Amino acid sequence: MTTQPLSITAQAARGAALLAKRVEVALVEVDLTPPQYRFLAHLEAGSSTATYAAERLAVSPPSVTSIVDGLVARGLVERKMGAGDRRRVSLELTEEGFSALERGDKAIAAELDSVAQVTEDRTGTAQASEALAWWAETIRADYASRASR
Repeated sequence: MTTQPLSITAQAARGAALLAKRVEVALVEVDLTPPQYRFLAHLEAGSSTATYAAERLAVSPPSVTSIVDGLVARGLVERKMGAGDRRRVSLELTEEGFSALERGDKAIAAELDSVAQVTEDRTGTAQASEALAWWAETIRADYASRASR
């Protein structure tokens, strides 16, 4: 069977899958799972409800509850009751949560820097990092536009 060359989009998709695995490996070093890391990153911008976090992170509410329960138990996130509505619970990063997120960022950066050492193409490495940052911003903008609909 002859295989067709992959489109640039398919190559990018496969690259994203490989990258996700390297991120997962890096996070093991700091005792975080990718969903926990994404949740901490989501809360870095400020408090959130579980429902809003589930929408933004594209996971089910029961999954968010499980993630939150684990992060609360570890002291990385705290639940705060709404002032005027006790049914409204907001979630906030603790100081230890901010530290855990920073450790996750550093572990991922170190892993990616290590992988990038196999090439001498520093321009390509910089362009790839800029492209990933562009995707992150674009995805955040997409979430924001969907939330406003």
